[in-house]
Amino acid sequence: MELNINGKTINVEAEPGMPLLWVLRDELDMTGTKFGCGVSSCGACTVMLDGVATRTCTLPVGNAKGKKIITIEGIGSEVDLSAVQQAWIEHQVPQCGYCQSGMIMAAEALLDEIPEPADDDIDAKMTNICRCGTYTRVRAAIHTAAKLRSQATDLFGTI
Repeated sequence: MELNINGKTINVEAEPGMPLLWVLRDELDMTGTKFGCGVSSCGACTVMLDGVATRTCTLPVGNAKGKKIITIEGIGSEVDLSAVQQAWIEHQVPQCGYCQSGMIMAAEALLDEIPEPADDDIDAKMTNICRCGTYTRVRAAIHTAAKLRSQATDLFGTI
């Protein structure tokens, strides 16, 4: 089946019921998306599916066919970090780091939907679990990323 992942069409041989997480990790060697709980509770497996933060450990790959999938590998680069990645570093969000790719994906989707979120918006949308408890840093980083995105838009128009 054909999947659109990070702007590229990729052919995969997988049963339609196989979780998207395992296709990404095991079939395509895209290991940035993490396995956490296996029941869509923790968010370590979050990617964006048509712009919506989506947990992939229970999502059948067949349900992703025809949709735009963005993984952590599709966000920024080593030389051109996204605003969220920049803010994550600035606020030293990660401790153990395991949940961070899912957190970043959820934050990217949040800022795409609500460019200047209030704390209540962040609390409602950021449902990923961080065992290290970095939630206050996550919130601060999201506010900083919103400002960085706004500044980039002011300078360059819509990005």
